[in-house]
Amino acid sequence: MAHAPVSSSLVCYPLRLGPGEEIKGTLIKFVEDNKLKAAFLLSAVGSVTKATLRMADSSTISTFQGPFEIVSLVGTLSHGGHLHVALSDAEGKMLGGHVIGDMEVYTTAEVVIGECSEAVFRREPDSQTGYDELVVTRKTN
Repeated sequence: MAHAPVSSSLVCYPLRLGPGEEIKGTLIKFVEDNKLKAAFLLSAVGSVTKATLRMADSSTISTFQGPFEIVSLVGTLSHGGHLHVALSDAEGKMLGGHVIGDMEVYTTAEVVIGECSEAVFRREPDSQTGYDELVVTRKTN
């Protein structure tokens, strides 16, 4: 297990996204524009018109048409991001997966981004998983 304990203070960035904004791209751009090095989602609520998700088998990618309520949206945002979402439809049926993109706001998305001020998130190839995985290091000034 790879972990690096980092004593850090938390900085919060509340955002509200409007109709038609693509959530993942907008959040990644905010993180890059503000030079956040260890950003993650603290909270997210709202609704989307559609979402493109990679499913648990790691190869199936599906686009779902909504509208959907965001029940949960979690993950890291620095270095390209790694997000998972749970969505509910008009009957309360749930679906979820790894966010690829195409998650457009329907009415609103209220998001709070957090950043660990003394950490840096990177993604590096992992020989066990075959994916670029999270590596946490202490920020050097």
